[in-house]
Amino acid sequence: MIRGLGTVVVFVAFIGLTLWVFNSKRSAQFAEARLLPFADEPLAEDASTQEPATRSTRP
Repeated sequence: MIRGLGTVVVFVAFIGLTLWVFNSKRSAQFAEARLLPFADEPLAEDASTQEPATRSTRP
């Protein structure tokens, strides 16, 4: 009985989370959050004059 109730609670939480994530009202917030990993990178003024950050060691 307890396992069945636990399954129902987890299923309801999954459905609620799915509806929250795919809600069209939140698309702007998620679009902004999607760019957060790049927020601390400096903007490149001229990419052609800068050397790449890493170089290949292969010939």
